[in-house]
Amino acid sequence: MERCRNGDRRALQLLVERYQRPVFNAAYRILGNRDDAADATQVTFLKVFEHLDSYDAKYKLFSWIYRIVVNESIDQLKRKHQLQALDDDEEAGIDGPEELAASELLSRQVQAGLMELSDEYRVVMVLRHFSECSYEQIAEVLKIPEKTVKSRIYTARQQLKGVLAARGVSWT
Repeated sequence: MERCRNGDRRALQLLVERYQRPVFNAAYRILGNRDDAADATQVTFLKVFEHLDSYDAKYKLFSWIYRIVVNESIDQLKRKHQLQALDDDEEAGIDGPEELAASELLSRQVQAGLMELSDEYRVVMVLRHFSECSYEQIAEVLKIPEKTVKSRIYTARQQLKGVLAARGVSWT
């Protein structure tokens, strides 16, 4: 971090390389759109570079950057006022065409279900299940108590389960 603050371009490049994928993935799952996620990722790193001097080393760098991407993604949602379903074009890693089609359908349904959750519930689900953050990390990123994180995740899971059931999605 100190090298970044001193304008070391290589250190800045390493920072982006290390966090670009998880930042993009978090934005992607919150926003539900690749282009919007790419925009949020760019803005996040611009903000990181602009505010290097304000980074407080008592917090983990990971948490600080995640907080920026979460805020930027939520701000984009508010500006857009439209939620779009995700077109998940990632490979599922499944051999047969039927399994691949079923997996892609399930992924789209889960993403659409996530988009129906409120921002506070969607964000905790994304951080926990897609970014694989611990409860402690989520609490640090969102600046809320760990108990609140657990409560929101429980509620979000219940709501997502209800949304998916209403869409006819069942788990086997």
